[in-house]
Amino acid sequence: MKTLIINVFLAAAALSGRGAQQPDEALLRDVRASIRKGLDWLAANQRPDGSWSEPGMPAMTALPLWAIAASGESGYDAAADKAVAFILGKQQPDGGIYVPMPGRQGGGLGNYNTSICIAALYATGRPDTIPTVLKGRKYIASSQLIGDDLYAGGFGYDKSAGRRYSDLNNTHFSLDAMRRTQGAEDRRPAGDKRVDIMWDAALKYVTRLQNTEGETAGGFAYNTRDPKSGVVTNSGGRLMLRAYGSMTYAGLLSLIHAKLDKSDPRVRSAVDYASRFWTLDENPGQGQQGLYFYYNVIARALSAAEIDALSRKDAQGEILWRAEILRKIMAVQKPDGSWVNNNNRWWENDPVLATSYSLLALSFAAGFTR
Repeated sequence: MKTLIINVFLAAAALSGRGAQQPDEALLRDVRASIRKGLDWLAANQRPDGSWSEPGMPAMTALPLWAIAASGESGYDAAADKAVAFILGKQQPDGGIYVPMPGRQGGGLGNYNTSICIAALYATGRPDTIPTVLKGRKYIASSQLIGDDLYAGGFGYDKSAGRRYSDLNNTHFSLDAMRRTQGAEDRRPAGDKRVDIMWDAALKYVTRLQNTEGETAGGFAYNTRDPKSGVVTNSGGRLMLRAYGSMTYAGLLSLIHAKLDKSDPRVRSAVDYASRFWTLDENPGQGQQGLYFYYNVIARALSAAEIDALSRKDAQGEILWRAEILRKIMAVQKPDGSWVNNNNRWWENDPVLATSYSLLALSFAAGFTR
């Protein structure tokens, strides 16, 4: 607990009402050019049916669609229209947007697919997608685990998976989608009950995954049982799952979506972890695994938290994360406009996935979307 208190005070400077540190115009022009090059690559690699990559995973089509919508770029309407039509066609009778996969652990990854799909559809601003978004919201809300065990309040891969399970990745995507699409509830038909999740229960679950002391204090683990980044021992001798980079930003984003103020110790502690472990050369605790998701969730989380700079712990000055991440992502773009991770953990050697993550990160970091 002593470590947490110290770190909370160290994080205060990173949350202290600075003026906005926005990228300069020259950098933003380069970002626009990079985004257009990436979107051109996506448009050229779209399947005739409107999908990208794996048709059995609608999220793999929703991510490029979201990248198009978030960029604000014109000239990609045909690709977006085909993608929307494909996604709408994958909605199931229960409201989820996924392809059933009986017998597979996690099923059709209903929560993951539905969350990303409704976020992307809503980002397009198309009125004809609202009924689908509303049904998707009802599916996600019905997937939240209730009870009093370690999984309660969180979300797993698929509500019909037949086992009690939740993790921070599925949970953060679910919370992100529900918060981003909450405006759709204002367009729910009269007499139809408004839908939302149990935010207090979700916050309790997310908080349980935050390390409170030790080397990774303030950081977040993937779930309550799977030591993806190893374990640490706290001052009482109890083993805790070791936090790592991308999950910490997923945790921070979840805290912000749960309406915690930036002065809350949990938020300050997460920001302190982000400052202490700041790097764009790897996903802290995971190396090159999940590197592009790491970039993506950094941009979504810090934008949502309205944090423009992080404190440097061992040097003068600040971490102007927006400019740093923009330059880093552009520097690793392939000549054809795509991005790819040579490490295939979490499918990131699929250029559609890595490119979509990168384009979204650019748009969030540049302030083109929120």
